[in-house]
Order: sequence, then structure tokens, then C-alpha cells
Amino acid sequence: MKKNKLNIAILGTGNIGTDLLIKVIKSEFLHCSLFVGRNLQSKGMSKAINLGITVSDRSIDILEDNPELYDLVFDATSASQHLKHAVIFQKLGKMVIDLTPARVGILCVPSVNLAECLEENNINTITCGGQASIPLAYALGLVHPNIEYIEVVSAIASKSAGPGTRVNLDEYIETTEKGIQLFSKCKKSKVILILNPADPCIDMQTTIQATIQNPDMSAINAEVNKMVSKIQKFVPGYNLIVPPTFEGNRVIMTVRVKGLGDYLPSYAGNLDIINCAAITIAEEYSKSVLLTRKLK
Repeated sequence: MKKNKLNIAILGTGNIGTDLLIKVIKSEFLHCSLFVGRNLQSKGMSKAINLGITVSDRSIDILEDNPELYDLVFDATSASQHLKHAVIFQKLGKMVIDLTPARVGILCVPSVNLAECLEENNINTITCGGQASIPLAYALGLVHPNIEYIEVVSAIASKSAGPGTRVNLDEYIETTEKGIQLFSKCKKSKVILILNPADPCIDMQTTIQATIQNPDMSAINAEVNKMVSKIQKFVPGYNLIVPPTFEGNRVIMTVRVKGLGDYLPSYAGNLDIINCAAITIAEEYSKSVLLTRKLK
């Protein structure tokens, strides 16, 4: 346990959970007190053990039985599992950052609504496509609040989509579409995810198309560039490769996301962006908790 850091637990030892672990180790505000899964022989567990992290294969049970060991938990399991976990964490009064598309808690995009989310006990990081596209959809909505339609197409390396990602595909589509509508105020949205098997693996690329009549391109570019700068503070590999362009009655733009390469390969920007969002949320929460402790 670390007095000068917030003690966190990671539930789920797959690619996302293990990458989160490496990011937590690098954080000056967070300490991983428990790395929890179901199989001590998994790659993630082996990595954690080699790093000297306390691990358990008792899954949610160890967290339910030992709430004093952590202040916050990252849930990196699946949408269906989080529906069960959320009830337990609510009873325990624990802050949970949900990295599944379960949509139980408040939807959080750190570059847009981080402050208000910190007042909630269950924070949902939406999806990787949501973290890449929603900030730009929000920027469009600031300029044009009555957008008819937004379509988002994300292409990711097939190798970056593990079993957890694939089992959540339906929830991914639904949650991303809901998030786009909520933040941009558009009337209708559509989300498409492409798993690209190319070798070498491609970086994540997301294209946003919005149906807007007579768009104010100058204002749109200003808001989009401002948003990209905000995101790059916690996702350095987030880059606008096609700036807002008006074609027909559509405004089109494309971003590419390259990961930090902490545990996952750099092409897995789709996983990295959601983990970077989760770490940003946790660090901001930890600052407020640690300050409160100091004042007592």
C-alpha cells in the first residue's frame, strides 16, 4: 500500500488490463495493489508476477472480500460481466472505471466532460472508437448544434482485437452510437468497425462524416484543432491526418491513433486510447482524494 498514491485494483488480465498495469506503474499518482483475473498461467498474470505485483485468480470475489485493499478499480472484463460487477462495487461504495461498453455509469470523454464525471462512482470510458471520434463530433456540435447525421468508420488491426473486444462487438456499436448522439446532439448516428488483417498491422484510423448544410468551416477547423490539442496531452499518438473537409453536404475528417507501446504494440492505438482515457480519469480522481487525505 502506498500512502502518497491512490491504491487501485485491475479486474481483467487480458491485453487491456495488462497494458493498464504498465501505465499504472509509470504513474506518479496510482499504485496497483491487486491484479485480478481467473488464470494464474495467463500472459498478463505472468507479467504482473514478474513485476512483483500482488495477483489473485479469485476474480471479483477477492475484491468483494477485501475492499480495504483498494480505493478504485478498473474493470477490464466484458460488458456482460460488468453488469454484475457494478452492483457489487456500488454496495462497497467503490469508484469504478469501466473499460467495457456496458454503459452502466456516466459516459466519459476526458477532453470534454472529465470534471463532472469525477462526481460519479461508476464511469464508463465508452469504446475505443468512441474515444477517437466523440471529441470531434462534440466539436462539430458546438458549431452546428442540429446535425442531421454522423457516421463513424474505424479501421483497426485485426491482431489488436482480442477475445474480449470481439465478444463485445454488438455493445461496441450501440454504445458508440449512443455516445456520439449524446455529446454532439446529432439526430442520428451510425458506427462501423473494420478489423483489418493486413500485415504489417495498420494503426487505428477513424473517419467522421457529418451531414451539415452550409457548414462554417472556419469555426469547425478552429474547434477541431483545439480538441485535437486537448487529446494529445494524454494520447500523444492522436493525429488529425485529414482536416475537416466539405464535400457535397458532408464534413469529413480522419484521425490516426498510434499507441504508446507500453505493453501492447504501437499499432494497437485502439486499445491504447481507451486506456489513456482511463488513466487520465483515475489520476484526476486520485489528486482530489490525496488532497482530501492531506487536509485531514
